[in-house]
Amino acid sequence: MTTAPQPATQPEPLWRPGEDRVARAQVTRFQTWAAEQHGAPAPVPGDPAASYAALHRWSVDELERFWQAVAQWCDVRFTSPYERVLADRGMPGATWFPGATLNYAEHALRAAEDPGRAHEPALLHVDETHEPAPVTWAELRRQVGSLAAELRRLGVRPGDRVSGYLPNIPHAVVALLATAAVGGVWTSCAPDFGARSVLDRFQQVEPVVLFTVDGYHYGGKRHTRADVVTELRAELPTVRAVVHIPLLGTAAPEGALDWDALVSADVEPVFEQLPFDHPLWVLYSSGTTGLPKAIVQSQGGILLEHLKQLALHCDLGPQDRFFWYTSTGWMMWNFLVSGLLVGSTVVLYDGSPGHPDTGAQWRIAERTGATLFGTSAAYVMACRKAEVHPGRDFDLSHVKCVATTGSPLPPDGFRWIHDEVAEDMWIASVSGGTDVCSCFAGAVPTLPVHIGELQAPCLGTDLQAWDAHGKPVVDEVGELIVAAPMPSMPIRFWNDPDGTRYRESYFEMFPGAWRHGDWITLTSRGSVIIHGRSDSTLNRQGVRMGSADIYEAVERLPEIRESLVIGAEQPDGGYWMPLFVHLAPDATLDDELLTRIKRTIREQLSPRHVPDEVIEVPGIPHTLTGKRIEVPVKRLLQGTPLEKAVNPGSVDNIDLLRFYEDLARSRATG
Repeated sequence: MTTAPQPATQPEPLWRPGEDRVARAQVTRFQTWAAEQHGAPAPVPGDPAASYAALHRWSVDELERFWQAVAQWCDVRFTSPYERVLADRGMPGATWFPGATLNYAEHALRAAEDPGRAHEPALLHVDETHEPAPVTWAELRRQVGSLAAELRRLGVRPGDRVSGYLPNIPHAVVALLATAAVGGVWTSCAPDFGARSVLDRFQQVEPVVLFTVDGYHYGGKRHTRADVVTELRAELPTVRAVVHIPLLGTAAPEGALDWDALVSADVEPVFEQLPFDHPLWVLYSSGTTGLPKAIVQSQGGILLEHLKQLALHCDLGPQDRFFWYTSTGWMMWNFLVSGLLVGSTVVLYDGSPGHPDTGAQWRIAERTGATLFGTSAAYVMACRKAEVHPGRDFDLSHVKCVATTGSPLPPDGFRWIHDEVAEDMWIASVSGGTDVCSCFAGAVPTLPVHIGELQAPCLGTDLQAWDAHGKPVVDEVGELIVAAPMPSMPIRFWNDPDGTRYRESYFEMFPGAWRHGDWITLTSRGSVIIHGRSDSTLNRQGVRMGSADIYEAVERLPEIRESLVIGAEQPDGGYWMPLFVHLAPDATLDDELLTRIKRTIREQLSPRHVPDEVIEVPGIPHTLTGKRIEVPVKRLLQGTPLEKAVNPGSVDNIDLLRFYEDLARSRATG
């Protein structure tokens, strides 16, 4: 495969952890312990990069010993012993910890058992007033115990699905944990999803209980959801009970149960002891080209994977406050809730990321004392364009890590965090997927940070870049491949009895190896570069290019609010590569700006990256979780009708896609 242009190698990293930080990091202490107890390579004195590289190699070469070590280090409570760690390595279908039983919710509430922590905050809930409201560990445990007892009284049994149409509020965390405690299968959507989008997801799994709100606040406004809830109740015939949470203060509709009544008892939670591979929750793909995939992940698999990520990679523990801006419709919410597993206080923000101004998320970090601040790359770049100065305007002295995901953090984003938040700031750009509810590569507290790069592949993740022939490559662009199983890989898709859709999604191109659908480069010094989705690859004269590289270059220009690039094969054998730009207010796409856009791309990337046309658009379409939609736009431009090119319930603004459909028609007739 032809190599795509690489970011210039930095002679020195942007940030390097000090010796004390390396020594204190949990991953360092884990490696020292695992060397003594499990035969892992010991840390190399004075060389954290060599130490991590050796630990990572061991973690994938000795997969069973590594995950056994993680389970012991994190004190996983197996109520029934496992026969072995990995009984079947085949993908799909790997069998982890057969014979073991446990419960995710029991682990999430362990800190409440410590008398010294019972009255400390487990959750800090923040709305658009930005005033934190605590929920203590003792109160969280009590509410989960009460609600779990009520779910059992309602007839919820292990394997039954329980759904939430809820914002990022403590009620959602309680409902998830109570569902897990009884062995139910949790699934959720954010209340900004319309009825059709929710039904596309919930109808697949047929829930027996539905938690709903009457509405929510966003951008300083009240948004009622009573009509949507009425439609959901009518179209989900399997629902036996609806639980009403009155965020806007309205009375429960007829036949609905009142939330306060269900969580009022003082009841010790009873945790159903479940097989390791018992379903924990169902997550959903974006569903842009069909029904969203209903991805089933296991109690044990998520427990182990999240313990590893949060303790060893994020370096989180009881002393930390964990904030990530997310909604209940994105896997990062599930990941955030798992902060409870390591005893951290979880910060839940329910509201607009930019209300009352672009600096809102930094203000929340200040007021909650967040130690890990997680957000999207898009938010960082919006702050840069809006000339926000977090380090100057907010007290961020508690923040030890700024982490980003959702899309690759551009080099200018790294520089901005370094310059405007703090020079001594660990910047963790991470990349993974809903499919594993975790990261393939990203945060390592003991490694340096290089501009535009993820620090390293994650432990226990056999991350590789493969060329078109299935050959691993280094310092070249290749397909993101996971060559060995991870515990949090889906145990199945819902309503996919023979596994056909599961296999087609990840294992069709390279049987036996997980192909994720991203272009990546593994550098010879061990870092990772993400270039964008491989299923919307730009391919000119055999040169494959990632769209993320173009976005990073173009969106540095102050006139460009956002952009979208597509490469569309034409019926005559030609190739059309337009760049769509959504301009900032008062900007004009005149000849001068057009020339600057093309010159910027040519100089920063290559002449091949320069688009055939630059077209002003009223907006860039996104999935409901905020990711740019490339493949459906490409299909529209190739003449596919809108109703066949995209699932309308998966996009944030269907009217924007009509613009692209009209453009395709005008090109066809012109």
